[in-house]
Amino acid sequence: MAQSQQMASKKPPGLRLFGGAGSLRTYQTLVLVLTFFAYACFHMTRKITSIVKSALDPQTKMGFSHWGRLHLHTSEAPALNTGWLPFNTADGSALLGEIDVAFLAAYSIGMFFAGHIGDRIDLRIFLTIGMVGTAVFTALFGAGYWLNVHSFYYFLVVQMVSGLFQSVGWPSVVAVVGNWFGKSKRGLIMGVWNAHTSIGNIAGSLLAAFLLEFGWGWSFAVPSLVMALVGLVVYVSLPVSPEVMEIDIAGSGELNCEKDTGTVKEPLLEPGQQVKHKAVGFLEAWRIPGVAPFALCLFFSKLVAYTFLYWLPFYISHTRIGGVYLSDAMAGSLSTIFDVGGVLGGVLAGHISDRLNARAITAASFMYCAIPALFLYRAYGSTSMAWNVCLMFVTGMFVNGPYALITTAVSADLGTHSSLNGNSRALATVTAIIDGTGSIGAAIGPLLTGYISSKSWSAVFTMLMAAALLAGLLLTKLVCAELQGKTPTSASKDVADAQGTYYSDEV
Repeated sequence: MAQSQQMASKKPPGLRLFGGAGSLRTYQTLVLVLTFFAYACFHMTRKITSIVKSALDPQTKMGFSHWGRLHLHTSEAPALNTGWLPFNTADGSALLGEIDVAFLAAYSIGMFFAGHIGDRIDLRIFLTIGMVGTAVFTALFGAGYWLNVHSFYYFLVVQMVSGLFQSVGWPSVVAVVGNWFGKSKRGLIMGVWNAHTSIGNIAGSLLAAFLLEFGWGWSFAVPSLVMALVGLVVYVSLPVSPEVMEIDIAGSGELNCEKDTGTVKEPLLEPGQQVKHKAVGFLEAWRIPGVAPFALCLFFSKLVAYTFLYWLPFYISHTRIGGVYLSDAMAGSLSTIFDVGGVLGGVLAGHISDRLNARAITAASFMYCAIPALFLYRAYGSTSMAWNVCLMFVTGMFVNGPYALITTAVSADLGTHSSLNGNSRALATVTAIIDGTGSIGAAIGPLLTGYISSKSWSAVFTMLMAAALLAGLLLTKLVCAELQGKTPTSASKDVADAQGTYYSDEV
């Protein structure tokens, strides 16, 4: 009875207010919708700085970047605006780049701590704190416009703290979704759900660009308000697990409340297994078979993806497409094709990995396919607008496909791995380890691109192709193990298990 009362106290206040028991499908839909919009808001606020850069530093807009000196003919350069100190100086672009790197560094470091904490407290409250904190510090960055702040360190510190709050989002939403969905359709469901990343990027780009004409501060203030409101909805309505709602989804998946006995079955486990309440430690999570290879793979995968996120609009606006330079607005709009391709890539990767029951094979295949896609985009993307759109779409599909798969379905699989003996309280920690490692690559990629692009964009694409190759090679052992697991003999699987190899087992 005491356990039942404790679970009831963890129910979202909005669901407690209305009372009654909803169907399993209703709760799953609610979880997908709320976490989709929650993480879309994280990416919406994350995208703002790349749009506002041209207002803070006019030289970035004209292409006279400290890191990438791509000189346009005077007649083709946009008109100079006054910019904003300290960014409208000769080193303005470098300062903006340092802010980006500081944000991503704080984000990647915070990710490891966020996952550890997320497995130990109520994820609904933790996610709400992350959203509200991100909204506050994003607004504080924009407040510099009205408060007439010109201190570089003010903007640097605000972005770093914002990065720490942003790190709460991903392990929290993946853990919640992983709690509600079994593995059989997890890849497809999470592939579709992962579109929030691209939707957030697109929404952030369009909203920030629209508000920019009223003053760059508004580009931060309005999205911050939207995020805070969504965070309030999450606090009121998000059910973090079937356990909290006193539902058993093991076995048949029928709605089955346990109010009479006070016994709550753990989701995603076989019937009859007991819940393990002790959260998995950080080092213990690293030792879960498959965590380290997928984390290192994501390091290089995210390096490629985030290089496109931060530099693709710049590259497009300073590359002749069909013999014509595009405006900054047109380049920004065109770059969203990469995200659209990423949506399809995430869905395809998830669906294929479900059908084949092979996460590593799917992720590695996509990364290998990304290599010729990157080469073709660099070589022929400037031929015409049609070629640019087609090749950018294909590149986005192969680059973001494995990135989406690893950060969603793979993280959820490993967070409920059979080696944990039924303990599902590793979801947030495992997700944070994998995405946190990937985020280090996300910080390094744009930084290296800034320096390498000053010499040659061909060298940048060579770096990206090398990163994609390494990402695929890091999964070689897991790919071989999955191929062996497809054979009818069980001996090969036993040998692989003895070696600590990851398998996409039903958990």
